[in-house]
Amino acid sequence: MLLPLVVSLAFLCAPAASQVYTPPQHTAPPPPGIARSTPFEIVQQADAGTQIERDRPARHALAEHRRLARALATLLPHRKGVIDAYVLSVALDSDPVFGREAREAGKVLSRRYGAAGRALVLGGSDGSAPSPLPMGSPANLEAALARIAELMDPAEDVLILYATSHGAPFGVVYNDGNEGYGAVSPNRLARLLDTLGIHRRLLIVNACYSGVFVPVLSGPQTMVVSAAASDRSSFGCVAENDWTFFGDALINRALRKPQPLDPAIVEAMTLISGWERQGNLKPSIPQISTGVEVQQWLAPLEARMPKVATQPVGRPSVDSLGALQR
Repeated sequence: MLLPLVVSLAFLCAPAASQVYTPPQHTAPPPPGIARSTPFEIVQQADAGTQIERDRPARHALAEHRRLARALATLLPHRKGVIDAYVLSVALDSDPVFGREAREAGKVLSRRYGAAGRALVLGGSDGSAPSPLPMGSPANLEAALARIAELMDPAEDVLILYATSHGAPFGVVYNDGNEGYGAVSPNRLARLLDTLGIHRRLLIVNACYSGVFVPVLSGPQTMVVSAAASDRSSFGCVAENDWTFFGDALINRALRKPQPLDPAIVEAMTLISGWERQGNLKPSIPQISTGVEVQQWLAPLEARMPKVATQPVGRPSVDSLGALQR
């Protein structure tokens, strides 16, 4: 399901070896069924939700099942009469930059929107050790959304989804070292959320070409924010980074402040634009779509957000200028 472009970019962003622990490496080509697919077939596969796991031992499947079951069991049900936010932060690629970003994004978004007990992170290693988290795979993403749909009141509550990974014109790429391959397409995600009845949603997609999600996922009760236009790359995916450009600007800086979401997005876009000029990069042009009914749930959520900012963590993503595109 991966295009040659995505495979080559994965090589560019492969993690460096560690003396203590080496994260999963992108060193092997994708399975033949993926590598030989035409662009049209890749889109069809992504829309169908194809996921391929290669050379996994049997105990891996059991351990993964247990990790996911434990994580889902921690989620609390909705509170009647309260607009609860359910936060799901997902790193769909095993490069540590995405694992680190998804973990911190889960913390920032949970704090901002009062989602303690209703937040979940899926992702690979943070680079220091094997991940104790459930994998950030398409299958686990779907299971997590299904569980959230069981617990939330669709007439009151809100899904806040943050997805970070490599991207391609067909969607967001799933790549777990040399073992896991797949993608989440805009059509697949839209059908999934609609089938589950999750219409109140803030969807933040951080990947190259992630603007492809905006027209498909938009709706009256939906806000969609993408790291790039549908024909543009985004930046900062160096495996040693703590943040991508988009994640650093929006999550690590703008959303830590007690300011409304719209000004936060403007602040993030301004930061990204400045970093791209500094690196002489082709602008990523992040996209935003806000449904006409979004303020019905966003205003009450933001009225409860903490009044004190938290400090950014990790190395600034702009420090990696020169290592660049994903």
